[in-house]
Amino acid sequence: MTEWQSARRFAQTAQKWRDLVNLRCAHFIELHKSGRWTHYYDEARFLALMREAVDLAERWAVIAPRPDDAPRPHGAAAAEPKPVAAAARYRPAA
Repeated sequence: MTEWQSARRFAQTAQKWRDLVNLRCAHFIELHKSGRWTHYYDEARFLALMREAVDLAERWAVIAPRPDDAPRPHGAAAAEPKPVAAAARYRPAA
């Protein structure tokens, strides 16, 4: 029973990390759409960070798949990351 509980906790932790990486990816997408990235980064640095965020999102999708993720055949193109709900991204100030 202890092994089952620790495996469940590991899966929950992996899902939290995956969600965090997806939030980071959504943040960079929002920066790009709004054009605000130009205030913080030069183009080369922003593109490098964006690539890193997308690569990490793809890695975590493999490490911690969700039950609703359909398995892809080997060599298939990566699916677009699912958009993060607006409520999950933004919280109103207290």
